[in-house]
Amino acid sequence: MKTFKLVSLQFIEDQDAKDIDFIDGLIINKEDEKRTWLIELFTDLSYYDYFRDVQQRDKDLEIQVIISRPENSPAYFFGHIHCIKKMESNVSVLLQGRLTNRQNEFAERLLTDLVQMGLSGEQLVREFSGNLKKRPGHPVDKIR
Repeated sequence: MKTFKLVSLQFIEDQDAKDIDFIDGLIINKEDEKRTWLIELFTDLSYYDYFRDVQQRDKDLEIQVIISRPENSPAYFFGHIHCIKKMESNVSVLLQGRLTNRQNEFAERLLTDLVQMGLSGEQLVREFSGNLKKRPGHPVDKIR
């Protein structure tokens, strides 16, 4: 296993990136055949209800992180909140996820959604191209 310092974490919700402020965090590559990673955050108690709400959702969470240094490119994960521990004035959150090739998976999900909406032909091409450009931005710009 390899452990890295977590610099930035965002949840991608409805094509928007929600910054998660944290006091400290780390990310662990379990180096298993499933490409599993663990992310642990230590954050303010004010996030407790938000994390509980996210944990209750039926679908995987899309997670964007920056590891080690702010200038690094983001890594993308799909995962879930495994455990939330409330402390006196803080919360410890453990997430489990798998590393993804986000660009390909995002495009596949987007195309599937548009086809399920009944789009085809030129309309499908226009919507697909337009929505690809609306993807959440690179969080490094917010850190600098």
